[in-house]
Amino acid sequence: MKCADLGEKLAETAALALSPIDRRILAALQADGRMTIQALADRVGLSASPCLRRIRQMEEAGIIAGYSATVDQKAVGLPVSVFVQIKLERQRAQELDAFGAAIARWPEVMECYLMTGQFDFLLRVVCADLAAYEQFLRSRLTQVAGVASIESSFSLGQVKYSRVLPL
Repeated sequence: MKCADLGEKLAETAALALSPIDRRILAALQADGRMTIQALADRVGLSASPCLRRIRQMEEAGIIAGYSATVDQKAVGLPVSVFVQIKLERQRAQELDAFGAAIARWPEVMECYLMTGQFDFLLRVVCADLAAYEQFLRSRLTQVAGVASIESSFSLGQVKYSRVLPL
């Protein structure tokens, strides 16, 4: 997603007011996304039809962006998390968008943030081991035009991880 598109999407989403029931629906879905509509409706105090209608409205508005399973990265052979700070040579929209487009294709990049401050981007990269990260660094990150510097920090352990927003 381009920088301008992201700004528009955030403005649209911020303008949409959530009711207390919508917030309860979202909190319940974040806790258990596999819950049936009937169980969800019972939990939030609605009947199934209005509950489903609210869910569909939030999906259409982009508040509910999708559904997924949370997979343990260690259990699937990707125990290493690397936080990578990227500085570009120039910070014009064209260069920012080009870098974003390049990293969007790489499955090792789990998260990417456009930042203020000393670095332009912060990435979280997962890999099997140090050799796999070195290969990623050499074959992908260092090949992107316009990258001025790359700093990598390796996670020693995860203290907290949550995908649940505080509604």
